[in-house]
Amino acid sequence: MSMDRKLLAQAKTALDKKRKQSDDNYKRRLEQVYAHSPIIKALDDEIRATMSELMGASLSADSGDCIEDIRLRNLELQEQRRSELLRAGYVEDYLDNEFICSDCRDTGYSGTRICSCLMECYKEELRESLSNLFKLGEETFDSFELTYYDENLAPDAGISPRRSMEIIYEICIEYARKFGKNSMNLFFNGAPGLGKTFLSACIARVVADSGYSVVYDTASSVFSKFEEVKFFSRSEDPEELKELKAEIKRYLECDLLIFDDLGTEMTTSFTISALYDIINTRLMTGGKTIVSSNLTLGELRRRYSGQIMSRIEGEYQMLTFRGEDIRIKRNAF
Repeated sequence: MSMDRKLLAQAKTALDKKRKQSDDNYKRRLEQVYAHSPIIKALDDEIRATMSELMGASLSADSGDCIEDIRLRNLELQEQRRSELLRAGYVEDYLDNEFICSDCRDTGYSGTRICSCLMECYKEELRESLSNLFKLGEETFDSFELTYYDENLAPDAGISPRRSMEIIYEICIEYARKFGKNSMNLFFNGAPGLGKTFLSACIARVVADSGYSVVYDTASSVFSKFEEVKFFSRSEDPEELKELKAEIKRYLECDLLIFDDLGTEMTTSFTISALYDIINTRLMTGGKTIVSSNLTLGELRRRYSGQIMSRIEGEYQMLTFRGEDIRIKRNAF
């Protein structure tokens, strides 16, 4: 399982923001208590002084009795502080500045392992990223509506669009729930408005919630970034080139790449070369890919090279979406 470095950096920033908010709240409580009870501030000053004394005494070779006296005085001062807080009308732990996450003490890491608190921030960033890209809403498998697909037999397929979509729907659910290194690559093809992007979004959200890195983008957007990298490789702006290369790296290294609307791009020798690099690299590294296209297999074969199509037809599970545009049907009701 790989982590999207860009989103992980955003997750760390979000965790730092939560920690800062917690610190700011603590400072406000402290100022409030000190203004209400100067005695508590004086006790805190004394407690800090005993801690400094304790550190100094610990450096001395013969300081056993001294250390014990300081320790006892510190405990006495803490008890006085507790009593003063209660007397002032506060609960005794009102000024405890606890960590948001006790496991990692808000560092985001427990040893060398990413802590659950940082992982949750990462998942939030991933969900937000996917929602912004799909621009759909809260699409889920439960909200997918099969009744928009015709029950009558399609003469060219020997199966009704409804039954065909029932099969595809079940495949997508199983794919999302059992996603892992042994998962297949998927290729969605069919006319516009048949649910290809919708089901891609459903898969993306389930897989992302399992902690896998998911990147969604359209073919035209992906290819434009490849072209920009080629252009900026001759540029004097190293930071912009670095950012573009990081985007390309995300496409190549994420656990699941959803590559939407293949065939809508301007097909050139450059885009064909870039497509081959993406498909071949991800097959070699074990990254999983879902490609969707409005083109038929025949149209795809005429447009793209034999090297690309042999990999798609040999390494991807082909799922053909059939029926009439459900967006038109939905608006008709």
